[in-house]
Amino acid sequence: MNYEITNTYEEATQIIKRVGILPLAPLIPGHPSLGSITEPNQWHSGTIHDPWSWRVRFPGDGTAAYGKMFKKKAILVSRDWFPYVLKVLGHSDEPDKRYKDGLLSKAALDVYHVILDDEGIDTRELRGRVGMKAKEMKLTFDNALLELQGNLDIVISGVKEKVNDKGEPNGWNSTSYETVSHWMLDAGITELSKTREEAGSDLNHMLKSVCTPEALKYLQKQFHISD
Repeated sequence: MNYEITNTYEEATQIIKRVGILPLAPLIPGHPSLGSITEPNQWHSGTIHDPWSWRVRFPGDGTAAYGKMFKKKAILVSRDWFPYVLKVLGHSDEPDKRYKDGLLSKAALDVYHVILDDEGIDTRELRGRVGMKAKEMKLTFDNALLELQGNLDIVISGVKEKVNDKGEPNGWNSTSYETVSHWMLDAGITELSKTREEAGSDLNHMLKSVCTPEALKYLQKQFHISD
């Protein structure tokens, strides 16, 4: 399935609405990604046509949820599709119960509670608050973030610019995180009252309406749904 090259944020939002699920980089066979619908020279250009800056505008204005939701890869899910994806991939039990049941790591639980206490916290502050600033704790911290995103407990909310004591930009921007429930509330999105089976059936029909056979097969596997 081919899409015309997208030059503006507004055009990209329309594609997300149309396809429902849009990875940042090529991931799903026969399916577009933000990288495939834009030109390489647009990326990191620092202009209004830069998809790297768009990626955090989507969750900021409620167009799409953004996070490493499966395959540990960055995915955008449209606001209309996200409640279905959440119902199918998410968990009905809270993180504390899942930790007690051995279904969530202690590191992930600790990270989750700091984010819950300070929605939109950036990575640098989060790592310090959770006590994982030591070099040998970086992998544990990164894996905790991946675990929470894969469970759809948290999403990426944006980036924060690193500044020096004078308030001047100094170094790389830092990713920010918030809980899924907080992002949905801010975006005005309501959770589904359907069962997982009902949501899965609906999601399957939605996928069939926009996916190539290759993409459909791949995504059905990720969502554990079938005809």
